[in-house]
Amino acid sequence: QVQLVESGGGLVQAGGSLRLSCTASGRGFDRYTMGWFRQAPGKEREFVAAIVSSGESTYYVNSVKGRFTISRDNAKNTVYLLMNSLKPEDTALYYCAADFSLTISQAIVIRTGNPRSWGQGIQVTVSS
Repeated sequence: QVQLVESGGGLVQAGGSLRLSCTASGRGFDRYTMGWFRQAPGKEREFVAAIVSSGESTYYVNSVKGRFTISRDNAKNTVYLLMNSLKPEDTALYYCAADFSLTISQAIVIRTGNPRSWGQGIQVTVSS
């Protein structure tokens, strides 16, 4: 199991960009699927993006495709989420997650397993 610490959140105007980082401590980072989830006020936590252990495959929820990019640096035990063209509806608490399964149908993530580790969450606020 790894411990996860997020950074890079904040307040940005609509159309702007932010890059979230998540650094893991502990062993096994390079074996885990890593990802980002988010939870807006009054809503359930939702999957945002995932990247497999090798970094060769990435997956996104439809609402962020073409705007967000997930990447990882296994040498630094870090996963990133670059968020461009941000919209007010992207406002949420963003969570880094480690070691979870993906159920994929026609290149779409239809289900995720429960991550073994979660970060503490970091706020992203997009003003209109």
